[in-house]
Amino acid sequence: MSEAREQYGDIIDREHPTSPKHPKMPRKNRAAQFAPFAALTGYDDLIHEAARYTERRIVLDENRKEELNRKLHALLNADTPREAVFTCFVQDAKKSGGTYEEVVGKIANADFLYGYLTLDSGRVLDIGDVIEIESETFLPEHF
Repeated sequence: MSEAREQYGDIIDREHPTSPKHPKMPRKNRAAQFAPFAALTGYDDLIHEAARYTERRIVLDENRKEELNRKLHALLNADTPREAVFTCFVQDAKKSGGTYEEVVGKIANADFLYGYLTLDSGRVLDIGDVIEIESETFLPEHF
């Protein structure tokens, strides 16, 4: 301690300088300046993304595919367009897997060459992503 007194003795007992223009900032406000600092930019986003749950795509067997095909043709061959609930897989844009969502609508167009259904809302569904079709209009003799 005596070395410090020898080296800085001329300034060690002086009063801290204060500005006449700018009042002294409270300690709470000074600490708040450093609160938003993040040493690892984007780390929190990565943690949240890794924790986000996605589902695996369900692979349908041939019997299930035939049943869906019959339901699809029953909807297409109806006298008037029938509303149905299509459960389909939506691939996640950021990681493997995805989610299943239900889409309600009437089929406006079916493109079997490219495997797409266009609903009356304009939504386009990939037939390969559809795992269930439900409608109150299905007749028992179709199934």
